[in-house]
Amino acid sequence: MLPEQFRAALGQWPSGVSVVRSRAGGVPAGMTVSAFFSASLTPPLVAVCLDRKSATLDAISINRRFAVNVLSAEQSALSDRFALAPELTRFDGLTLLDAPGASPLLAGAIVHLDCELDATHGVGDHVLCVGRVLLALAHAGEPLLFHASRYHRLAPR
Repeated sequence: MLPEQFRAALGQWPSGVSVVRSRAGGVPAGMTVSAFFSASLTPPLVAVCLDRKSATLDAISINRRFAVNVLSAEQSALSDRFALAPELTRFDGLTLLDAPGASPLLAGAIVHLDCELDATHGVGDHVLCVGRVLLALAHAGEPLLFHASRYHRLAPR
């Protein structure tokens, strides 16, 4: 199977959009991900899948902490920024929320999770990072959705 065929097939799976961020030596790193999920309620664990070549994975490996920010429907530009902009400019001018002892969180997200790295698992060209959730904050709002290479909003049935 060609990688393009696989990517096209998986593009039919709708997902929420999140930005995973960390920092190492005071330098922030972050990237847009759609491969994020709840892994366990007890203990509270989540998992994200990151490209082996990403600076965000490097930062998480060093810092052993990361934040997951589930983006709101109004944050598609922020998703694009963390997917496409050069690593060093992604945080320019952004408003971050500082929770005591937590990783800096992105303002406007509908969910904030601060995690401590619990385990990593190599999976092909990515690494699955499992994080123990230390802080979970939920805010009112509609999630940003991604399907068939486009952003979408929820529509009531």
